[in-house]
Amino acid sequence: MSDDSVLADALADWFTAVRPNAGDVVVSDVRRPSGSGFSADTVFCTATWTEAGARTAHPLVLRRESTGPAMYPQQVPGFDVEIDFQYRVMSALHGSGADIPLAGLLGYNPDPRPLGAPFFLMEFVAGQVPVENPPYPVEGFFRDAAPEQRTAMIDDGLRVLAALHTLDWRAAGLEWLVPEAETPSPVTQFRIWEDCADKELRGREHPVLDQARAWLRERLPAASAACAPDAFSWGDARPGNMIWRDFRCVCVTDFEAAAIAAPELDLGWWLMFDRASHEAIGVPRLPGEPTREEQRAAYAAHSGRDVAETHVWEVLAAMRYTVIVIRAMNRAEDRGLMPPGRTIWRDNPASACLAQLLDAQE
Repeated sequence: MSDDSVLADALADWFTAVRPNAGDVVVSDVRRPSGSGFSADTVFCTATWTEAGARTAHPLVLRRESTGPAMYPQQVPGFDVEIDFQYRVMSALHGSGADIPLAGLLGYNPDPRPLGAPFFLMEFVAGQVPVENPPYPVEGFFRDAAPEQRTAMIDDGLRVLAALHTLDWRAAGLEWLVPEAETPSPVTQFRIWEDCADKELRGREHPVLDQARAWLRERLPAASAACAPDAFSWGDARPGNMIWRDFRCVCVTDFEAAAIAAPELDLGWWLMFDRASHEAIGVPRLPGEPTREEQRAAYAAHSGRDVAETHVWEVLAAMRYTVIVIRAMNRAEDRGLMPPGRTIWRDNPASACLAQLLDAQE
């Protein structure tokens, strides 16, 4: 029996136990997306069951904890399981009543025994996702779209981002994202990521990252004092973490980096990834693609708050991105997926984007 068959049978048994009204559960068509990276293991499947006299098939997504530490640094002591963290965040967002498109949740299992690691199950949302490799302005549905469709798509993504930021996170029950005796702030987030950088560098030198850290230490306190009140921060805000249908966002995904922080952190991340997909790699902006200035204006229109200056937030985002790449390359080397001695942990598109931002005069 194949590993996929064992997984399918174990998942069917678990689902039968947690959903007693579902009869004769069969899980089939188990498959994995390509290039899923180092975050939680993602598995697509189809579950068929009989309920209320009808037998129906349901496309589902399984998210299972991967081996090794989470890709993002810990936000709250005691929340070390990435899958648990994501499920809690998504459950709170579902219960908030906010207009945020999410996949339906079908259950979380903290016990590693059924599938070898904690996991949760959610509904599959059909649509298109702009990928990073090759970059979405180079190949794929975004590249093939009409100019007005590209404009509408980016605007809708910023609309959804603004909706996340206007969520009443306390009423949604997300207070647990704030550690006891901590005050949420961009400076707090910077400290979390600095600590992560120190750990992941493993004594190696990274001149661009060092320059960025010194630059941010000097400028971030003043920028933080002028930023918006703390909000729910998605943490990985970009078009590639949204599922699109007819150029509208129909699902927001990947909440591993969620926090309570200033909305500027997410907006800076969104704009930094825009740069990383264009100028940082020499890819021209396509007709209809809004400039970063136009995207700031669109966010302001949707959120009701103008964020005219985002350069410091983009630098902070690129610093975080650079640390994530170091962490990912360390894990690849630790797992034997990459030969030791490579310098890709230091020399990569994230570092190039960070260097470009430090040189920019915006």
